[in-house]
Amino acid sequence: MKRTIIHIIMAAGLIGISSCTGQNEKSDAYGNFEAREIIVSAQSQGELLRLDLQEGETLKPGMTVGWIDTSTLAVRREQVKAKQNSLDAKISNIEAQADVQQEQINTLLTEKRRIERLLKEEAATERQWDNITGQLNVARKKLKSIRTQKQSVYSERQVLDKQLQELKTQINHCRIVNPIRGTVLEKYLEPFEIAAPGKAIYKIADLSQMTLRVYVSGAQLPDVKIGQQVEVLVDKNQKENQHFSGTVTWISPEAEFTPKIIQTKEERVDLVYAVKVRVNNDGTIKIGMPGEVNFTNKESHASSNS
Repeated sequence: MKRTIIHIIMAAGLIGISSCTGQNEKSDAYGNFEAREIIVSAQSQGELLRLDLQEGETLKPGMTVGWIDTSTLAVRREQVKAKQNSLDAKISNIEAQADVQQEQINTLLTEKRRIERLLKEEAATERQWDNITGQLNVARKKLKSIRTQKQSVYSERQVLDKQLQELKTQINHCRIVNPIRGTVLEKYLEPFEIAAPGKAIYKIADLSQMTLRVYVSGAQLPDVKIGQQVEVLVDKNQKENQHFSGTVTWISPEAEFTPKIIQTKEERVDLVYAVKVRVNNDGTIKIGMPGEVNFTNKESHASSNS
C-alpha cells in the first residue's frame, strides 16, 4: 500500500513539473504591437464647418469627412472670373480692330499694285507711288501695334488663369479627405473650431495589420530572415496564450541597447537588433499590447489567424 502511494505522488509530481515547463517555456523575443498611424491635418485656414467622424469609427479611403469654410475663397474666385470675362471682351474688340486693319492693308496692297502698273505705262506719278507706299507702311505698323496689345491682354488672361487654378486648388484643400482605410484613433478638432494649415484634425490607423517590434540578440540574428513565417503569441488570459502567424518584414541593420521594456536589468544592458513582424489582426490585438515571437514553432497546435 505504501509503495502504491509513493508511485502516485511521483506521478503527480512529474505531471506538475511537465505542466510548469510548458507554461514557463520562454519565447525567442518580446516586444509591443504598433500600427502605422497617420495624422490628417488641415491644408487651409478657416472655420471647420463639418467633420463627420467619431473615434473608433472605420473609414474608407477617399471619403470626404469634412469641410473648411470656403466663402472667402469663393468670393475671390468670382472676382477673378469677372476679370477674365472683361479681358475676353477686350480681346474680342482687339481682334475686331485687327480684322479691320487687315482689310485696309489688303485695300492698300490692291491700290499699290494698280499704281505700279500705271507707272510702267507712265500713267501715274512717283508721288502717287510714294504716297501709297507710306500709307501701307503706316497701316502695317498699326496692325503690329494692335497685335502687341492683343498679346499683352492674353498675358494678363494667363495670369488670371493661374490665379483661378490656385483658388480652385485652395478650395479643394478645404475638403477633408480620408487617406487610408482604418480606424479613427483620436479626434483633435470639432465643428466650428478654427483650422489652420498643418493643424491636426484626427489620427487614423489601419488596425487590420499590426506590427510587433521585438528585439533579438546577435546570437539569434542568423536565425531571423526577412519574409520568414514566425509564431506570435499574445495573452489570452492569465494562463493561456493566443497564437497568430506573423511575417518578418524588417531587421535593423544596426545594434542598439535593449529598451527598458525588456524584462531584466541584465538583459537591458545587452546590444540587440530590432525586428518587425507583421501580423493580421482579427480585432484581438491592440496598439501597445505586449507580444512574443517564436522563430521556430514550439507548439504544434498553434493556429494561424492570418
